[in-house]
Amino acid sequence: MNYLAIKHLHTTAATLSILFFIIRAYWSVTGSGLLQRRVVKITPHIVDTVLLVCGVTLSVMLGAAGMQPWVLTKMVLLVVYIGVGTIAIKRGKTAKTRGVAAIIAIAIFFYIVGIALNKSPASWFV
Repeated sequence: MNYLAIKHLHTTAATLSILFFIIRAYWSVTGSGLLQRRVVKITPHIVDTVLLVCGVTLSVMLGAAGMQPWVLTKMVLLVVYIGVGTIAIKRGKTAKTRGVAAIIAIAIFFYIVGIALNKSPASWFV
């Protein structure tokens, strides 16, 4: 596959990932039983695996340019996003805790998008 095809797949997976996250976070905060459905538990992992594999592939294709500060910042924030996301969906003890964690996770996600678009760790603040 060429760079643009992988980048497009990465962008599509990122869009699906945040949409699934928002839906699941809403269900978590409202206590919906839909969160327990098998497809709801499996699909995000598939999408996020595609997202991660494409991201790593793009970094490898960029070579030394793939280890620029903005790429490393995205990787660090991805780990933070995952951690906060688990609080929003599973680990938060109260609906309020899960809701606050969801808002923080979404903010982190959009900060990561800003980094990608502007190729700067400053994200939207360049």
